[in-house]
Amino acid sequence: MKKKIIIFIVIIVVCFVGYKTLFRKKPQPPAVHAVPVLVAKALQKTMPVQIEQIGTVEAYNSISIYSRVMGQLKKIHFQEGQDVTQGDMLFTIDSVPFEERLRAAEAKYSQDLAQLQFNESQAKRYQFLFEKGAVSRADYENQITLARTQEAIVKADKAEVDNAKTNLGYCFIKAPVSGRTGQFYVREGTMVKENDTKLTVINQITPVYVRFSVAEKQLPEIRQHMKKGALKVKVSVPGFKEEIQDGTLTFIDNTVDPNTGMILLKATFGNKEKFLWPGQFVKVTLKLYDEPDAVVIPNQAVQIAQDAYYTFIVRPDNRAEYRTIAVSRTIGDETVITKGIKPGETVVTDGHLKLIDGAPVEIRDSIAPKTLNNSKTEPVRKNQ
Repeated sequence: MKKKIIIFIVIIVVCFVGYKTLFRKKPQPPAVHAVPVLVAKALQKTMPVQIEQIGTVEAYNSISIYSRVMGQLKKIHFQEGQDVTQGDMLFTIDSVPFEERLRAAEAKYSQDLAQLQFNESQAKRYQFLFEKGAVSRADYENQITLARTQEAIVKADKAEVDNAKTNLGYCFIKAPVSGRTGQFYVREGTMVKENDTKLTVINQITPVYVRFSVAEKQLPEIRQHMKKGALKVKVSVPGFKEEIQDGTLTFIDNTVDPNTGMILLKATFGNKEKFLWPGQFVKVTLKLYDEPDAVVIPNQAVQIAQDAYYTFIVRPDNRAEYRTIAVSRTIGDETVITKGIKPGETVVTDGHLKLIDGAPVEIRDSIAPKTLNNSKTEPVRKNQ
């Protein structure tokens, strides 16, 4: 009897457990939330093909000013860093010794010139007497020789006068070109030596050069497009993006550097506002030509994988799709795509980290987290 009761109880328990197992509610799968993203449209437009490098500004002319005579520096006629025009007076060297040498040379020239005039008149008289048979040929030829000798002496005196005038002129040093002066290397009262003492340096910066180098593999393409016309060059200074200067490529070096495989180029800029300064580092952009109908997306949409570039597009059903893309170049805030994106497709520009292929997305204007202002300040109770 007890055995039957135990079996009956076991059957009831089994039936109860089976009922609970069969008819209990299954848990609902977790809800999949849409990933918030920012998006942009892939555009098709004309984009330039260009080469970007770092360059250095170089003076169009850089002239070191030296004294060509020895003497005491009497006067400096400009300030350090002043703009000067060709022909402006820069330095004056004590001219008194050179004026005295000029006067002495002129006096000797006048003396020898008078002697020449006398010798020439004597030669004419002896010629007349020789023709009449009053003097011998030897006396006549002697007078001719004296006149010719004196003529050579006068020519030498004239050269001394010209040399003295030239040296006197060297006492007044003028600007050979228009440009900006540098620092003084001497001060007033200093004794300077000819062709030895540097006085200052003038840099011509209107116009100005910008020198930069490109890889030798780019040289054939550059030369090919130069045959079609002058190539435009733009430069900008880091920190001054709005200040972009326009110039023209004017020089390609005749040798590729065998150590680096680079070749030197120079562009000329008007630089009327003197924004570019010799020795300054600038960003150089050499434009080769314009590519029509290029597919362009924002730089933020391009992601880098281990071996390729990729991006996410948003399908019409608001789901993300993983795309491998081929990148041609980056220009400013835009990237030119040659494969993987079609014009008009919607690409994700922010929110990539939470995306997977096929994930639902929610397009927003901003995905910045909402700031919660739940903090409450309690008044500070003073001790009673």
